[in-house]
Amino acid sequence: MTMLLVRRTVQRAVRTKCCRSFSASQTHLNERKGLVLGVFEKEGGLHLTEAAAGFDQNISGKLSELLKISGPALKKGKSRVFYGIHKDFPCVAVVGLGKTSAGVCGSENWDTSKENIRQAMSAGCRLLQDLEVNHVEVDGCGDAQSAAEGAALGLFQYDELKSKKKTKVTTKLHGSSDSTGWQKGVMYADGQNLARLLMEAPANHITPTAFANTIEERLALHAQRVTINKRSQAWIEQQQMGAFLSVSKGSEEPPVFLELHYNGSPDSKQAPLLLVGKGITFDSGGISLKPSASMDAMRADMGGAATVCASIVTAAALKLPVNIIGLAPLCENMPSGKATKPGDVVTAKNGKTIQVDNTDAEGRLVLADALCYGHTFNPRAIVNVATLTGAMDVALGSAATGVFTNSDWLWEQLHKASVVTGDRVWRMPLFQHYTRQVTDSQLADLNNIGKYSRSGGACTAAAFLREFVTAPHWAHLDIAGVMSNKDEVPYLRKGMSGRPTRTLVEFAAGLTQSG
Repeated sequence: MTMLLVRRTVQRAVRTKCCRSFSASQTHLNERKGLVLGVFEKEGGLHLTEAAAGFDQNISGKLSELLKISGPALKKGKSRVFYGIHKDFPCVAVVGLGKTSAGVCGSENWDTSKENIRQAMSAGCRLLQDLEVNHVEVDGCGDAQSAAEGAALGLFQYDELKSKKKTKVTTKLHGSSDSTGWQKGVMYADGQNLARLLMEAPANHITPTAFANTIEERLALHAQRVTINKRSQAWIEQQQMGAFLSVSKGSEEPPVFLELHYNGSPDSKQAPLLLVGKGITFDSGGISLKPSASMDAMRADMGGAATVCASIVTAAALKLPVNIIGLAPLCENMPSGKATKPGDVVTAKNGKTIQVDNTDAEGRLVLADALCYGHTFNPRAIVNVATLTGAMDVALGSAATGVFTNSDWLWEQLHKASVVTGDRVWRMPLFQHYTRQVTDSQLADLNNIGKYSRSGGACTAAAFLREFVTAPHWAHLDIAGVMSNKDEVPYLRKGMSGRPTRTLVEFAAGLTQSG
């Protein structure tokens, strides 16, 4: 009976929400440490990473011997756990990294080696987390940044509102001197995990006001470089953002126009990168009500704002030498006696009138006003991000973010960044063919849906946004298809994905080199 009580006490300690520091005064079980190592495939057997080889040598070849006798050679992503082979690490997970020859793959549009490392380290860390190991050292696998990303992304679980939580795991780099790469990977992953947290949280917890406050709290550490403006409804009205207000007016929650200025460049006059994110914290569809099935997922319809704001938080943490402005028009889209009705005509900030034939095509309305306002900062490039259309999900699924752009240079920068992060982008058309479908409106200058309804829906939405852009370098990222993850990205658990935060960060970092 006494042993049972001790065991339960230990389990409660291991599951505690806070990550504890480890000291000799703590019990042995509370210091449970694990190690994740990688092995490459090679003809006729396995090739240990540098860290794995060093560990193997330290235990007189026991790891190699166990790998040989415990079953067939480990394939990519497959794992084994060994117990009691090292006094400091009661549990050692070994995970397959695939072939050593893997690299940038033109047909897949990513670096296969980096993806294999992310997948392997994620799998190993989750395996040890399930064993309630609360401190894990991770093999850098020759690319400490990718290893850190895989570990941190794989361990994330939104269980804030559950009484029974996953074991909180702290991670550190094992057997490598590339602490800089590891720390960079941790920051990239933390950025994506912040976006996941915002997208996964229920809409009654992340209202427009709560969203803005959360970002303000996360940026408090970087107050010297960051200016935050939480604009009220009165300011939005003063700016004559009629399109944005037409969406927000059906809800009891007041809208917020969140404006972030990150001043990272030593040259204060450097033209900023402008990021604009759709911030619908819950999208019921408005009067054009969505079907009830899966409507709960529309708590993540602010994924554009979440990824944009999270990428700015990450840029600040990395101290990127670039100026970035982030805009997030935040509101709910709800039906009520005050809500916009199908057929209503509203006026955007630039004076263009819009016939709103479908109140569920609201994202383009809030973005229209934000884009108009954003031009006042004379940005070097504009990138807007939005869970804009179901048609994007139909077109590309979860494989890649759809990119519509008027700039070959901007496309190249985004594509190059996505190859590094493995969070891919794919270019989509911006033909006049689609523009004609949104400018042919019975009552106004524009219609918020295409003339032929669902045909080319992602393309007509992009064409609509283009009507509010005069800048030569603009890209619209439709992230509806990558909003959530089932099992497509193996190093992310099921749930809201936070994509493509890391690609946005890598893109911003790339601008510091491209000039």
